[in-house]
Amino acid sequence: MIIHIVQSGDTVWLLSRKYGVSAERITAINGLQQLPNLVVGQALVMPTTERPYTVAVGDSLWSIGRRFNIPYGSIIELNRLVYPYVIYPGMVLRIPQPYKNYGYIEVNAYIEPTTDEAGARRVNEVGRHLTYLSPFSYQVSMDGTLNSINDNAAIQAARQYRVAPLMVITNFRDGNFDSDIARAILRSESIQDSLIRNVTEVMRNKGYYGINIDFERIPPEDRELYNSFLRRVTNALHAQNFYVSTALAPKTSDYQTGVWHGAHDYKAHGEIVDFVIIMTYEWGWSGGPPYAVAPIDKVREVLEYAVSVMPSNKIMMGIPLYGYDWKLPYVEGGPWARSISPVYAVELAARYNQSILYDVKTQAPHFNYTDNDGTRHEVWFEDARSIEAKFRLASELGLRGVSYWVLGMDFPQNWYVLDNMFNIVKLIR
Repeated sequence: MIIHIVQSGDTVWLLSRKYGVSAERITAINGLQQLPNLVVGQALVMPTTERPYTVAVGDSLWSIGRRFNIPYGSIIELNRLVYPYVIYPGMVLRIPQPYKNYGYIEVNAYIEPTTDEAGARRVNEVGRHLTYLSPFSYQVSMDGTLNSINDNAAIQAARQYRVAPLMVITNFRDGNFDSDIARAILRSESIQDSLIRNVTEVMRNKGYYGINIDFERIPPEDRELYNSFLRRVTNALHAQNFYVSTALAPKTSDYQTGVWHGAHDYKAHGEIVDFVIIMTYEWGWSGGPPYAVAPIDKVREVLEYAVSVMPSNKIMMGIPLYGYDWKLPYVEGGPWARSISPVYAVELAARYNQSILYDVKTQAPHFNYTDNDGTRHEVWFEDARSIEAKFRLASELGLRGVSYWVLGMDFPQNWYVLDNMFNIVKLIR
């Protein structure tokens, strides 16, 4: 795999000749079906198995292998070199491209069930790349009862790909996370008992593999009550061979204030549950000023703190499958940015003839444009480069895996890069 950055004059046909890959495959992997032309600065995945390299003065097979992070013996084998393996400046070598050399990883994806057809289709598109599927969400009431969601088709589709479904429960009500619901549950063991019974019934009836508890905006003073609740849930569900996981807000220290962060005790969660999903996104968010949604420098800060207080093999990095399109100038309290897919972001750049820039600090692509009404916009999104950077970070820190929010956004590059770098863990036999 090579990530090619589009230059002026590039076409799919020319790139197919250059890399020895069919135009149809380049189009499919990069989601170019609706793109009128390539965009300068656009990242394209080239599914190559090798690349050419011209030997320079001072090169050795060992140094070339180290440069490309491959055993030098594989260069000898691919080029059919014979002992004593002489190379010389100007010689063109074929360099094998590493494949799945980052080991094994677990992958979760949240899905918002709508119709049976849509749920099944989304799972069918990416199911082979998933370990878990998490339909969002069963909303918890103040008395411990649950709403119902249309998750049957998605669960059935997941089984075809040996994907383990996780039941997501939230304290979500009327469009936001509700502190009063969290407080009512955490301060009553009888309500907790009722909730555990209701959750267990759903999990058994629908074939869930485990649970993902996404309680947010918990009053900070209820931090220890939340930890105690998690111990009760984990003990009860482990006795029935269910996995237990939680979703955590991103933080870089154990500060205990703040409605979004205070009650999320990283160290305790690492001790209590099987794994956590850290929501490392939304630095750039729809109601805030334009910025990268998941800037790699901020993501690193959160995860480095996390691995300092909990086992790295219990941590899943959150990754967005979306970007945002902000209207300018940004005014606090003004119109919120619209959520867009990475594929649509590139289509916007092409439509308005804008080059795509890449911010090195945040490892994120972005561009500006002026629409037909004269309104200026700023767009930040994800591409193959930003995703590869996140995967490398997950590997570097020895994380359990990654978790996506949310299926339904077109981003075929992501799935190809994931498959190229990792073996996906399957828990269902």
